[in-house]
Amino acid sequence: MKYFLYARKSTDVEDKQVLSIEAQLAELRALAKSEQLEIAGEFVEKRSAKMPGRPVFNEMLKRVQKSEASGIVCWKLDRLARNPVDGGQISWFLQENIIQHIRTHDRNHYPTDNVLMMSVEFGMANQFIRDLSSNVKRGLRAKVKRGEFPSSAPVGYLNDVRAKTIVIDRKKSKVIRAAFELYAKGNSRLEDVSNFMYENGVRSFGGLHFHKDRVKFILTNAFYVGLFTYGGEMHEGRHTPLIEKRLFDKVQQVIVERGHPMKAQNEPKSLCGLLRCGECGMGITAEEKFKYQKNGNVHRYVYYRCTKKKGKGSCSQSYIREEPLVEQLNAVLSDYSMSSVWQAEFEKLIAEDERTASIKNAALLHELRERVHSISRKLDRLTDLYIAQDIERGDYLARRRSLVLEKKSVDEQCARLERDAGHWLEPMRAWVKDASLLDEAAKSNDLPSKKTPLQKIFGSNLHLQNKKVEVSAPPPWAALRAARATFAESDASFIRAARLGVEPR
Repeated sequence: MKYFLYARKSTDVEDKQVLSIEAQLAELRALAKSEQLEIAGEFVEKRSAKMPGRPVFNEMLKRVQKSEASGIVCWKLDRLARNPVDGGQISWFLQENIIQHIRTHDRNHYPTDNVLMMSVEFGMANQFIRDLSSNVKRGLRAKVKRGEFPSSAPVGYLNDVRAKTIVIDRKKSKVIRAAFELYAKGNSRLEDVSNFMYENGVRSFGGLHFHKDRVKFILTNAFYVGLFTYGGEMHEGRHTPLIEKRLFDKVQQVIVERGHPMKAQNEPKSLCGLLRCGECGMGITAEEKFKYQKNGNVHRYVYYRCTKKKGKGSCSQSYIREEPLVEQLNAVLSDYSMSSVWQAEFEKLIAEDERTASIKNAALLHELRERVHSISRKLDRLTDLYIAQDIERGDYLARRRSLVLEKKSVDEQCARLERDAGHWLEPMRAWVKDASLLDEAAKSNDLPSKKTPLQKIFGSNLHLQNKKVEVSAPPPWAALRAARATFAESDASFIRAARLGVEPR
């Protein structure tokens, strides 16, 4: 009688204590030689037996059915099967005398044996796999509950094998953070972000550019703000976030807004887009003219005029040269500039308000922390309802996701308050800084440096009519100009308002 020798080694956990394939083959060859078993062929497979459909195993059974061999030599029965389908097929072939003998290292199996013993052995092998699966899933759920991500770390992080945690990749994390900031500006494509990452050393496993779909997955992965999704649920992670949630939210907004390609824009002249026609309301455009002299020199002139898009004869305004227009804009900037004496007084008041705000901020921080505790209690009650089967899974997942996101936002508010109690004073501080720099912009010869503060102050309220610049400033700037007309630049007494109260006689 001829035999097939079968050896299998799985990469799964349950096979780590089993002899390797080389050791199995050595033992089984020695066993066949000692018992004078004729080996017609050897089959070696490196695949788990927990699921049916092993190609080498199926090929061996086909050749057994063709009577090329009527016996099998293997280390144990669990090497042949760990699932009911393959185990039942072996039992059936043995019962029908298709397989006449199965020899393992410790016993023999014949068609006349009690089928119960073989069924028990196959059942034990199958139950081992099922128990192992349950134990692994239970361990993963416990790991998730501790806030540990039970999978490979995304790009920008590393798996610390020794500590079994996820740590920040010092090199790639900076590139990922910069990629979020780049895309949040709203003028970059996914391909641009991929090129940026490639140029800075963040590449695919093959050393190539990330596909734009992979870049979008990175930019929408909540793992980078300290959250992760497992089993359809969102959880808070113990890993260190790479970015703040408000930057993450800005990126998500840009992704939605950039659903359609942006139209190409032509670069205008320096002062284009700043002024509107005071007569018809159309935009002011620029034209270049060149004058060639006899000595070969070329003079360049720039003229600004109304576009007259309402039609011929709709506007009677003529052009103005760039030089007189710039002089008028310089005068406008000087009218709204702030002296150094006033700037120092404003900064002193801002510092006082900042100290006061830090005291008031403690109460607000306490309120936010109480809100965090309240959300945590809601999450616990929601989990209890789900365990008690009083709520559907879909509703549970939606509510849990909403609460986790809300808790993350409140946590970041607490962090911002702890870091900067006077953040609400930043607009005032920025306004004082902008106003103090206007005089410098007026004296500069760089036209873009004039255009930026003018747009910030007046927006679309700068008009050109009869070759004159007309302005309409919002309240803060209008008040500053009125103060310049009333008080001397060295007088800062009017800035600090009198406190409310009863004056003494």
